[in-house]
Amino acid sequence: MNILYIEPYYSGSHKRWIDSYQKYSNHNIEILTLPGNKWKWRMHGGAVTLADKILNYDKKIDLLLCSDFLNLPVFKSLCKDKIANIPIIMYFHENQLSYPWSPHDSDIDLSRDLHYHYINYTSSLTADFNLFNSKYHLNSYLDALKKYLKKMPDFNNFETVDLISKKSDILYIGCDLKKFNQYRDEKGNEIPLILWNHRWEFDKNPEVFFNTLFKIKDENINFKLAVMGERFKDCPEIFNRAKKVLSDNIVQFGFCESFEEYAQWLWKADILPVTSKQDFFGISIVEAVYCDTYPLLPIRLTYPELFDSEKNSNYFYKNDNDLYKKLKGLLINGMDHKLKMNLNQYDWEIMSDLYDKTFKKFV
Repeated sequence: MNILYIEPYYSGSHKRWIDSYQKYSNHNIEILTLPGNKWKWRMHGGAVTLADKILNYDKKIDLLLCSDFLNLPVFKSLCKDKIANIPIIMYFHENQLSYPWSPHDSDIDLSRDLHYHYINYTSSLTADFNLFNSKYHLNSYLDALKKYLKKMPDFNNFETVDLISKKSDILYIGCDLKKFNQYRDEKGNEIPLILWNHRWEFDKNPEVFFNTLFKIKDENINFKLAVMGERFKDCPEIFNRAKKVLSDNIVQFGFCESFEEYAQWLWKADILPVTSKQDFFGISIVEAVYCDTYPLLPIRLTYPELFDSEKNSNYFYKNDNDLYKKLKGLLINGMDHKLKMNLNQYDWEIMSDLYDKTFKKFV
């Protein structure tokens, strides 16, 4: 089967996802992309540029797969008869309705943020089918759609939420987990090593993460800290403060340039306190836990679903104070619990077959 993937924002997790699926799939997957920057302009203008690419595309297409960054109604109208009889599937890595916007974004005060909601809304309505990377993501999107449409002055079209729901389902993200195996190293740290391996952005809630560590440090409880992840231009100030306050604890601070270095730190790390305010899946967390790092997860977002909070209640905390108490306990008493689940289910070697069968059904 010939799948053509359309991606206006070819970077980060979007890029890793489709590149990996292309690598493991038994289908033939071609990719049309735009660079992964200027995300707002990609959601507006990307459809026009990519539609022009499609009109000049001369290979057979059995299925069109696109990401949530595509303005599908505009794209489809410009492509006209070229894609008239080709099924279109939209894969939602995130959505702009239930994704927390940066408090420093001027579009919120100007009420321009709502238009990005509308792009996601009409795209999911236009697609033949929508796939979301977790149940939490799908449910939060549908709930946010209802709230969004209530803001409209009339002709709210509430019935369209049910239409979208009926043509939507879950398809978890595949993760390249097996490649971590060659760097496996038994943990033998005399002083526990705490890990941060997420993007350096506000939605990952670094203030709570570092303020918890500041509090523990003030009590003279010893720990080491490895801070990794991608840093962007507008980085939360708390990272600069943490670098100074925790200078005696830090053993790694900054993006790892090679996968080998990144994997080695994950195998070395002991504890992964997660404080995120937004996560529709959580690849970095799955990777760290796969490498036997002990997670401390908030009882929210997608984590209870992915890590089975009923069977693994020890790994979850209720609030910031509970996080502090549990992390302090782990640093003093050590870790003696094993996660009751098999993370191999998210590996691409298994997920790629599920993806192939899923997409085959639409042709």
